[in-house]
Amino acid sequence: MSHPDIVIVGGGMAGASLGAELAGEARVLLLEMEDRAGYHATGRSVAFWEETYGGAAVQPLTTASGPLLSVPDPDFHDGSFLSPRRTLHVGRAGDEGHRDALMTEFAGKVVLEPVDPAALVPGLRPDWTMGVMEASCQDIDVAALHQAYLRQFRRRGGEVRLATRLCAARAVGGGWQVETPDGVIACAILINAAGAWADDVARASGVAPIGLTPLRRTVVQLGVPSMPSPDLPLIMDLAGQFYFKPEGQGRVWLTPHDEAPSPPCDAAPEELAVAEAIARFEKAVDWPIARVEHVWAGLRSFAPDRAPVYGFDPDRPGFFWFAGQGGFGIQTAPAAALLAAARLRGEAPPESVAGIDADAYSPTRFR
Repeated sequence: MSHPDIVIVGGGMAGASLGAELAGEARVLLLEMEDRAGYHATGRSVAFWEETYGGAAVQPLTTASGPLLSVPDPDFHDGSFLSPRRTLHVGRAGDEGHRDALMTEFAGKVVLEPVDPAALVPGLRPDWTMGVMEASCQDIDVAALHQAYLRQFRRRGGEVRLATRLCAARAVGGGWQVETPDGVIACAILINAAGAWADDVARASGVAPIGLTPLRRTVVQLGVPSMPSPDLPLIMDLAGQFYFKPEGQGRVWLTPHDEAPSPPCDAAPEELAVAEAIARFEKAVDWPIARVEHVWAGLRSFAPDRAPVYGFDPDRPGFFWFAGQGGFGIQTAPAAALLAAARLRGEAPPESVAGIDADAYSPTRFR
């Protein structure tokens, strides 16, 4: 039987980032059920850093993560994880309510500027007359960020076990015994960073689930040779029916912004969602599609109130939730990991996240 201080279940962005913050101060073991860490949501993200994405509950985490992603510690990563993008929120007649809600919700928090969308996107169809520019939006190098966290985790003494599933866990004598196919692991703290499987991990550990819902998000990669520029902004529908962004010259990543409930699984795209994405794209711009190059899907997991869940379960001492991060876990990773690590240690959070109300993300709100 091995005896780490902390076991983290899940090797995606959540588990890797929190593990990197904790390793070095404690013996930390990360369990990943797949042969490769980050195989599911992390590896399928169309990630960008956008302060309005996810709403008011997520925005403080995103905003605080911006400087940490832009200018990371040189010992963590050489150079920025971010590159310029911008977001252009677009709408048609009847979308005034969506525009006004966006402007009101983030007034004084995020710089949003009404603009003429036609002047910024050649080929935008004429009925898209409404535009709001969010100039701060940037692309994120997801793979580099995830690998940097895993590298830091290992450098600080953390251990990663791939292809190792938590079968069950039980509270024993103030700690936990975790059953895996390779044997039993004893630890003081069990961290649930299992993404779409987080409620399943809780049940297997004798902990009441929170009600996390995995939702499938479909992404289509299109070959669009006539796209005017790879430097165009991310185009996001104010009504939430699609977004797309250039991914190099003549290539677009597109989603119909779908949220289909799904059991935890290796998510695959459905033909209807792909067709809806393409139809919505063609109604937005007049760029001919040369080919569909690739399609994929991932699961974004939400708590009932769609805010993340960070903290010790109030009914099961030593069981720590780090889940429910929706589609925003990449852009909030640095701040979320710092905030959660401080909670685990029982310390005040560092200055970079000190202004965030950590209680807003506590699992106690569901008990």
